[in-house]
Amino acid sequence: MRRFWFAALAFSVLMGALVLGSNAESVSIRGDYVEVRTASVFAGACHYNGEITTTGRDALMAWNVTSGKWDGVDLGGVRAVAIVTSEVSLSDNDAPRRSEIIIDRDASASQTRAMLEALKTKYTTSLGNVVATLSAPVSFDHTGKSYRVNAGRLASIDVEAMPNDLCCKMPNLVWYSPLVSLSNRKVGYTSNASYAGDNLATAWQRSGENSAFYGSFAF
Repeated sequence: MRRFWFAALAFSVLMGALVLGSNAESVSIRGDYVEVRTASVFAGACHYNGEITTTGRDALMAWNVTSGKWDGVDLGGVRAVAIVTSEVSLSDNDAPRRSEIIIDRDASASQTRAMLEALKTKYTTSLGNVVATLSAPVSFDHTGKSYRVNAGRLASIDVEAMPNDLCCKMPNLVWYSPLVSLSNRKVGYTSNASYAGDNLATAWQRSGENSAFYGSFAF
């Protein structure tokens, strides 16, 4: 009987270690993230109601991987941008979406394939139907609370923190959720954001509004 209980205890310890190892592997990719929407995500109720049915149908999403692997491929340093569009506001999670993904051309072929697979797997709902994948120079600068992303002529993001973290002091005026689960999620002020491609909707440009989210992502 004592041997039985010892074997059972050893088995439980082994299974616990396997579960912990599995959980550690499930969160293996980390980095910085910033997102801009074509609607104010932090605003007064009247402003929100005035936009909800007319805009907010497009978004720019940008990732900067700081560490992690996908299918054994090291993705540290890989940068990516996704452009998402829908026929209605992106606040409707059930609305069909189309997207275009741009991977930094400095990524190797194996990194490009792995990053695309990771994004498509982890953010299926947010991205919807991926209609195009491109390779282009992508820069991602995160300095302090400023984010600057550039994907050549196709897309750009320039976001600053809101003064005094106002979004955290007035959370009832944050009307949306980011398209990616984030740690330390904050609302950002969009100095400028633009999309100039032609694979999705028409080109667009936004500036001077509280239309961004930023934080750390992990999966």
